[in-house]
Order: sequence, then C-alpha cells, then structure tokens
Amino acid sequence: MTKHKNASVKTGIFNLFSGKIQPVRKGPAAAACAALLISAAVILVMNNRGAVSLEEFEIGKVADRDVEAEEAVSYVDEGATRRRMESQLRLVPAVFKYSIPANEGMRKNFDRMALVCRTVFLDSLSLEGFRRELNAVFPGRVGDEALAVFYNDPGRENSLEKARGMLEFFIESGIFLIPPGLENFNSDTAELLHNYGERMERERINYDRIITMNSLDSRILRYIQEEKLSAEFSAGAAAMMHFIFEENVFFSPADTELRLAEVRSQVENVYHYIERGEKIVRKGFVITEGEMEQLRAINLSMEYRDPRLVAAHLLLLLLIFLLFILHMGKRTAGRRLKESECYLLTILAASYMIGSTLVHNLVQIPEYFPVSILLPTSLVVMLPAILLGFPIALVTAMILPLGSFLAQNFDTPAYIFALCSGIAAAHVLGKAQLRMDLVKAGLIIAAVNAGAALVLLLLEQAPVAEYAPVIFWSGFNGAASGLLVVGLLPVIEHALNAVTPFRLIELSDLNSPVLKRLFSVAPGTYSHSLMVANLAETACQEIGADALLARVGAYYHDIGKMEQSEYFVENQTNYNKHKDISPRLSATVIRSHVKLGIEKARALGLPSAIIAFIAEHHGNSVITWFYNEALKREKQVNIEDFTYPGRPPRTKESAVVMLADVTEAAVRTLKKPSAARLEKYIQELFDAKVQHGQLSQSDLSFRELDTIKGAFVKVLAGYYHSRIEYPKIDESKLAGHKQAENDANETRKNGEQG
Repeated sequence: MTKHKNASVKTGIFNLFSGKIQPVRKGPAAAACAALLISAAVILVMNNRGAVSLEEFEIGKVADRDVEAEEAVSYVDEGATRRRMESQLRLVPAVFKYSIPANEGMRKNFDRMALVCRTVFLDSLSLEGFRRELNAVFPGRVGDEALAVFYNDPGRENSLEKARGMLEFFIESGIFLIPPGLENFNSDTAELLHNYGERMERERINYDRIITMNSLDSRILRYIQEEKLSAEFSAGAAAMMHFIFEENVFFSPADTELRLAEVRSQVENVYHYIERGEKIVRKGFVITEGEMEQLRAINLSMEYRDPRLVAAHLLLLLLIFLLFILHMGKRTAGRRLKESECYLLTILAASYMIGSTLVHNLVQIPEYFPVSILLPTSLVVMLPAILLGFPIALVTAMILPLGSFLAQNFDTPAYIFALCSGIAAAHVLGKAQLRMDLVKAGLIIAAVNAGAALVLLLLEQAPVAEYAPVIFWSGFNGAASGLLVVGLLPVIEHALNAVTPFRLIELSDLNSPVLKRLFSVAPGTYSHSLMVANLAETACQEIGADALLARVGAYYHDIGKMEQSEYFVENQTNYNKHKDISPRLSATVIRSHVKLGIEKARALGLPSAIIAFIAEHHGNSVITWFYNEALKREKQVNIEDFTYPGRPPRTKESAVVMLADVTEAAVRTLKKPSAARLEKYIQELFDAKVQHGQLSQSDLSFRELDTIKGAFVKVLAGYYHSRIEYPKIDESKLAGHKQAENDANETRKNGEQG
C-alpha cells in the first residue's frame, strides 16, 4: 500500500517544464535546482559584502579592530543636508497677499466721504453744517482742524480728485500688517503676490520699503513732496484721508508653505563618498561621530547577514524561478519543451540573475545611469524569441527584470529600462527570416532603449550633460545585442538542433548536397518533392500555418527513396521492377523508405521537426495496391505487413504535407484534369484520410480542410492548364515558300551589283 502511494505521489508531481501533471524530468529539474543554488549563493555573497555589526562600535570608545570599505559607497550626509536645508529655508521670504475686501472697503469709504463733501458744497452749508454732515457718516473720525482747512480750500474739488489718486497709490503699494513670528523667514525681503486675473506675479519687496500703519504718516508726506502738492492739500485733504486708510496686505501662511515646499524639493542632498579600501575605523583609535555615520552608510548599502534576510532572499529567489519556470511549459509554448530547451532557459535565467548581481556590486555606476544598460537584456530575450517563440520570450522579458528588481540588483529606473528593452526584443523578431533581420532588430531595440532612457532622464530631472552618454550607451546596448545574436545563434541552433526561420532558410537551399543527390539518383522523386512543397507552402499560407517549415519538410520527406529509387513509380521509365517480386516484398521495399529517410535525416543532423515530416507523411496508412494484390494471391494476409511504420501527423504543417503528397501523386493519373474534376478528386482523397483517422491528431478543422483543398486546386489547375493544339504545317508548301524567298533575294542582290 505504501509503495503504491509513493509511486502515485511521484507521478503526480507538477512538472514545472511542461505545465501539466507528469513525472518530473530529472535532468531539467536538477539543472534548475543547481542554477537556483548558484544564483542564490552569488546574490547572498555579493549583496552582503562588507556589512558590519554596529553593536561592536560606539561613539567615544576605542575600536578593537580595523574596518575597511570593501567597495565604493556614496551616502547622504543627513546632518549637512539638514543644515543646507535650514539655511535655504531661512532665505525664503514671507508671502503676503492683497485683501480685496480691504481694498473695496477703502474705496467705498472714500466715495461716501466724497459724496458728503460734494453735497455740502452744492447746498452751500456752513463749516458747522459740513462738520455735522461728515460726523453723521464718520462719527468722531475726522479732525476739526483738517476739516476746516479742507472747507476753506478754494481748490477743494481739485484736492478731492488728488486725494483719490493718493488712495489708489497706497492701495496699489499696499499697507502691510506684519504679524509676529516671522523671524525664521528672510529678514530683508518679503514677497507680494499680484493677481491679474488668471496671471499671478511675484514681487520681492525690501522691508524698508514696506508701508505699515506706523509708517503711513511719513509715507504720505513723502508722496505729497514727490507729487509736489500744495500745503493746503497736505493740511486739509491729506489729513482727512487718515480715517480712510487701513491695512490691505496680509501674511499668507498657505502660500508661504508652498514656497517652503518648493525650496525643500529643490535642495540637493549633501553626499559623502567612501572609496574602496578606505579605512573607516582604525584599531586603537576613539570612534568619532563621523566614523559611526560612515559605518551606518556601509550597512545601509550592504545589508548585514541576518539569518532572516538570508531566508528571505532564498525564498524570494525561489519564487522568481518558480514564476519563470511555471510559465515555460505547454500553456505558454503550446508544446512540451525538450530537455535541451529547458537547459537553455535555465542557463539564461541564472546567467541574467548572476550578471545583474555582479554588475550591481562590482561596477561603479553614475547617478543617472541605470545599471541595466550594462546588461544585454534584449539578447537574453531574443534567443528564446527565435528558438522557442514569442510567448516564452515575452514571459522571459517580464520575469527576469522583475527577479533582478526583487533581488535589489535593479532600482526602479533600471527595472523600467530592462522591461522596455526585453519587451521590444520579444516583439521585433516576429517575421525575421534572414540573419540581416537580426541586425535590423538590434537597431530597432537600440531606438527603443534610447527612447526609454530619455523618458527616465526626464522623469528624474537629470542634468542636461547626462543625456548624451546615457542615451548613447542605451542605444549601443540594443545594437550590440543584435550583433551578438547573429554570432551566438548558429552555435545554439546546432547545439539544440532547433528549427528557426534562419535554419529553415539554409535547409531550403536546393543546392545542398542531399537535395542535389536526390535530384541525380531520383529525379522523379525530386520533382515530386518540389511540387509537394509548392502545394504545402501555398496551403499553409492560406490557413495561417508555418509555410516555410512545411516547404522545407516537403523537400526532405522522401529522401529515404534515394537508396532504392527505381522501385518508386515516379522514377520508373519503361519497366516496373515490382513485376519481378511478390506484393509482400514490394510493400516491404515501399515501407522501408520511411525508416531509411529517418535514419538518413538523423545522420545529416536535421532538426526533429523536419524528421517528423518524414515519419508522418504517410502516417500509419495501408499500402492498398500491394495489399489487394496479396489478397488475390494469399488466403491469409496480415495487414500490419502492408502498413507504413510511421505515425499520423501531429501538427498542421505535417498534415498539410501528407495531403499534398497524396494529392500530387494521385492527380498525375487524371486525364485532362479540369478544376471541377480536380476539386472532386481531391475531396475524395481528403475524405479517405479523415475516414482512416490520419488527421485526427493534427488539429486541422473542416474549414481549414476546405481552404487547403481550394489552395491545391488553384495550384494544380494552373500547373495542368489546357494548352492550344497547334496545327501541323505542310512541308511541301514550306519548301516552296523558302525557294521563292531565296530567288527574290538573289535578284535583289544582282540589281545592286549592276
């Protein structure tokens, strides 16, 4: 019972690489574990280098050992930064604003006073009457002496207008109310906000120019002198204005706080730098406050090896690898990855994590330079994009930068840059078929990298001088990745025996040795293969399958016929060698071309996807001609002896090649094949394949079968199109015509000589 239970548990382990419940493949699992352990060790060692326990040291005590910085560290001097902040804040002026109600109140009081004055003057009231009327409106606020001077002023109407001008001057200049508690602001100047509708202007005013109620008298006197007004105006109208004036400019705490916040955001931190190898603490010397601050800076940049942090890093790295590997299976790739492909992904993931750790810890990076610019993220993504497809490349582009970010190798700008570079690399190779396309892809990635770097520089408000080097190296990263892929891809292609568009283009060369030999020893098979390739390529283009893969698969699907080419009808001329042997032996010879083709393909090092076309182009169908002949001669016939040793097609491309193969061979027997006859005949061939279950594993739909049939009919109808039957020429008439033409030429020649 226990043994059975353990076995069921083992077979039920979640296969990380296939995305389905299957027994774990030991090789990839061991490789993933090894990569995880190596990456974790590198990250833990590098990210915890140089940290010290602060409990060993205390300000004012003698150090019992030396402490050196194992790497260059820059840190913010908080004390100096705070002092710089305080000094900058003390330069901020207090902000004052006009009070619109106070302005309107002064103008309203002046208008009321002017109205009373003009009414008295019109009614010709006495001085006493003037005093009574004005006190009724402004009780006890106007002095008798000033009132009498103004009343007796012969130019009192003119003085009243000049008083209005003085009022507007002081309203515009502002009469400030200076509250207590402004000692922490700029002691020399204040800031006055002028509101002109939607436009706001700031004005710096020295405190010695500010008008207050205490300095109002002296400022009025100065105004009278500057405007050269009369003594009567000064003693009369100007004196009466005292009860009109009031404070109209007040301290604005909200606007002042905004100015303080603006200054705080612009104050730069004060940095101190510790060089690599610099002694922070010396044995036998008293530890100072500055040395203690440097020790704290080292610990902030490189965390102390706390067991909890070690466990957290290990679990974090495990989570990253799980996220990566869980998405590398059948759900993402559409198929179960081969072990070699799993090894490749594991190596790429571990190399990226280790590389980001080493760069982060060993390279001194400028302030606005994302560390991920030094990592070929696009290269790590382009390789899976070419070898394994877009979905896996996209997952790689998203998870690996995230892993480096969570492992604290990337800050936010570095993570964003790596993410943009990786996603761009996953997308640019969608239709690449030539090696030159990789270089072009590198240039596109370079442009994306440069754009991402520009955005990051703008977001960080970097100095203008930093833009050129950061953008240059960002572009260089993408271009260099494209060139590196060109050099690395052929090596990886052959190591994995992978099918890529570039490998397929190379295999499609009809001048390759194997295809040239097929042409020389089996010309009929060669011609048949080319026709099958044309049919399969056209059909795959119509249904959205991989047309290039189908074409190359069709080129090689019958290479097993090279060994005994004369036994295949397309290579026979006048004599059929099957007449000399039994149907059973004939079937054996025919069946053998599948096995021989697989062996030859493996010897040539062809990819497994191409070998699948050889193994599947006949499926496990029956060789009906020789099977029926055997039934005529023998009483008992084992159908297995007349069945192809292959398997039904498992991909759409392989199924299309099977249909193209049987269609091309069968259509040769039709006489005067019209489009209608071709369509009917091909439909019968397709129905037979469906009936015998040869297409059940290929995922072809009936709609796609109709599309394939239409593509075949179009190609074959063009190939077997009707030709005009040219009439025969009467040779005797042709000879007479030639003789007449020769006589005419001779006559013309004699005439020219005469």
